[in-house]
Amino acid sequence: QVQLVESGGGTVKAGDSLRLSCVGSDARRTFTRYDMGWFRQVQGKDREFVAAIGSTADTPYYSDDVKGRFTISFNSAKNTVWLQMNRLKPEDTAVYYCAADRGIYTNYKNWMYWGRGIQVTVSS
Repeated sequence: QVQLVESGGGTVKAGDSLRLSCVGSDARRTFTRYDMGWFRQVQGKDREFVAAIGSTADTPYYSDDVKGRFTISFNSAKNTVWLQMNRLKPEDTAVYYCAADRGIYTNYKNWMYWGRGIQVTVSS
């Protein structure tokens, strides 16, 4: 069973930056083999892909909405994935979720493990 815990959310103004963190744990100590992703969800809408990165932390993937503003990074030794969010916009306001699985997918339904989510609010 993989457990994921997000932190770093909050309320900021448009143009500001935030860095989200997600720390993972796995009783079998195989967490380093998981690919990691970030999704976000606005009430009443499906969970939306934001970014993902492979367990070897080589190639990151981003949605078009965040490309050039957000950066995903992963340190397997620390079991931690970060999402650096720059030049935030009000439309980035959402609950952000960390996800883990052995594979990278843009469809949230394909990810097995999830954190509880953390609120990010960007005011205009």
